[in-house]
Amino acid sequence: MMIKTDFPLLTIRGKTLLPIFQGGMGVGVSAHKLAGTVAKEGGIGTIASIDLRIHHPDLLELSNKSRNAEVIDECNLIALDREIKAARKIAPDGFIAINTMKAVASHKLLVQQACKSGADAIVMGAGLPLDLPEMTAGYDIALIPILADVRGVKVLLKRWMRKGVKPDAIILEHPKYAGGHLGATKPEEIGHERYDFSTLLSEVNKLFDDLGIERIPLIAAGGINSHEEIEELFKLGASGVQLGTAFAVTEEGDADDTFKHTLIDAKPDDIVTFLSTAGLPARAIKTPWLMKYLKREEKLREKATPERAKCAGWAECLSHCGFRDGNPSAGQFCILKQLEFAVQGNYEKGLFFRGSEPMIFSDKIHPVHDVMQYLLTGELAA
Repeated sequence: MMIKTDFPLLTIRGKTLLPIFQGGMGVGVSAHKLAGTVAKEGGIGTIASIDLRIHHPDLLELSNKSRNAEVIDECNLIALDREIKAARKIAPDGFIAINTMKAVASHKLLVQQACKSGADAIVMGAGLPLDLPEMTAGYDIALIPILADVRGVKVLLKRWMRKGVKPDAIILEHPKYAGGHLGATKPEEIGHERYDFSTLLSEVNKLFDDLGIERIPLIAAGGINSHEEIEELFKLGASGVQLGTAFAVTEEGDADDTFKHTLIDAKPDDIVTFLSTAGLPARAIKTPWLMKYLKREEKLREKATPERAKCAGWAECLSHCGFRDGNPSAGQFCILKQLEFAVQGNYEKGLFFRGSEPMIFSDKIHPVHDVMQYLLTGELAA
């Protein structure tokens, strides 16, 4: 039974939904258990599509020793199909989205597989998804870009509208508070006022009016952790909110419990913003591996050169990877391997992405229902 709330409900592609998006979190943090449970509650459950073979031992056995990126891609497509169908078993009538980064080399293959496997929506960020309508042509599937400022929204809308397409919703992610890869192009820009919801929501809604189009639902994301904050965002013009970290640490989250406790126990001083191998700012916890890397980062970037570079895991996961390409302007480590360590609960070696703000529940791991009930009603579970 859907949680009763005073917030207006969302309608996307004919489905009436609670205005709560669970953010896509890779590698393997938001797979079928988390996404299916959020969708069963009436929200938007999102599977992060990158490297889902991590949850499938048979696919890992087939691909782990392979030096053929096509073999690895094929295993990940099989895993994505399995995860979408497993989430659908949990929530037969729920809204299942998949998230993929534009920066991921195989993003087109992942999008096409999600369409074939029956996903309800494609969520795409980490780059302007200007060609997403072409990737999904012929499928009845919602298109939801993740953007950070009004300039990006304007560019995307004008390009899509020339094709006769508009987004079903737009996620506006504030890079000052979000976890993982951030919407700003440079670390020093993450606190810029153009990302503030107090101005951004009104600017984007005004853009809709200026273009003469019906207002598209705007979903605020980044650092949201209270019912009162959601009330304020709705007053500012939001139609919903997206949360990642709060759902990552739930009972149904697909990561190891060590991963969840690491995020829950982190204090503000334990969280750092740095440059990812994708060349984008990212936010994570200062685990032993990350601290060692950051101490050596400057020297590693100075030594980076295309002549000596190669993909450490043979997956060729990113379109542009500082480590694989020998690009000194980006991070110098295998991001796929470090994220795999994290979801498996390896505190010493893992890269643990996390948002900057305090947890909703700082005492223990709670079920998805408790998180959604609090967000939608302000009522804390007993």
